[in-house]
Amino acid sequence: MKKACILLASPRKQGNTAALTAPFAAELEKLGWSCRTVWLYDLEVRPCRACRVCQQDWTVFGCPQNDDMQEIFDSVLACDLLVLATPIYSWYCTPPMKAVLDRLVYGMNKYYGREKGPSLWEGKPVALMNKDDKVRAIRFLNESGAFLVTKSGDKVAKYFGISKYTLYSYIDANKDGDK
Repeated sequence: MKKACILLASPRKQGNTAALTAPFAAELEKLGWSCRTVWLYDLEVRPCRACRVCQQDWTVFGCPQNDDMQEIFDSVLACDLLVLATPIYSWYCTPPMKAVLDRLVYGMNKYYGREKGPSLWEGKPVALMNKDDKVRAIRFLNESGAFLVTKSGDKVAKYFGISKYTLYSYIDANKDGDK
C-alpha cells in the first residue's frame, strides 16, 4: 500500500486548508493509498539553529533538538508522496511549516558538512496543484462565498499563480459544468 504524508500547517482544523486537503486525501484513499495527516500546530517544532549537527551522520535525520521533528522526519521518509498544505501568511507559509521545511532541508540533504553527502528524500514526489485541482479549489471558494470579500479574487489569483481573467474563466467553467 502506498503512503501519503500530509503536513497540514493551518491553526484551524475546520479551515480552508483542511477543507481543500480532505477531498484530496479521500481520493487517494479511494485509490488504495494510506494517508497520514500531521497537524503541525499540534506538535512542538522549534526553528533550525543551523548548528549542522545533522550533517555529521548521513544515515539519519540527526537533529539534536528534543522536539517532535523526529516524528515528522520519520513520516516523511516512510511516505511515497509528501503533501505540503498551508495557508499563506504574509506571502509565505505559516511558522510551523517554515520551521519544518528549514529543518527537513538540512536534515534530509547532507550537502552542508565538510563533504557533500546524499539526499535522503531524493526522488520523493511532492504534491502540487494542477489545473483541475485549481478549478476544484476555486469552485469550493466560490461556493463558500470567498469572492464576496473585496479584492479576494486578486489574492486568490496570486496564490494560484493565475491571472484574474483565468480565475473568472475557471468560475465560469464551473457554472457551465453545472448545467
